[in-house]
Amino acid sequence: MLKQNEEITLSGENALEALREIEFMLVSLRKMGTHYIGKPQAEYQHATTEFIDNFRITGRLAKVRRLICEGFDTTLGEDDMDDLERHMQGLEFWKPTD
Repeated sequence: MLKQNEEITLSGENALEALREIEFMLVSLRKMGTHYIGKPQAEYQHATTEFIDNFRITGRLAKVRRLICEGFDTTLGEDDMDDLERHMQGLEFWKPTD
């Protein structure tokens, strides 16, 4: 890791905006989970899918990622990757099971 990436700085405004987005998603999902206790799993799955789509959750998460990543120095290392790429290397992403 680059020395300048050992500590990064977020502006208070960016930190608050990221926290606001995270809070919206976490509290909403918690409320949905509580609401659907004892109800059919299919109803819960349908509601969470609609929430993700209707409230543009992937866009909100991309915004949070952008706000955090802005503080990093993305100078490439000897492996032709920056610290962010190197740290994400090896993540296993969802894939279809069929």
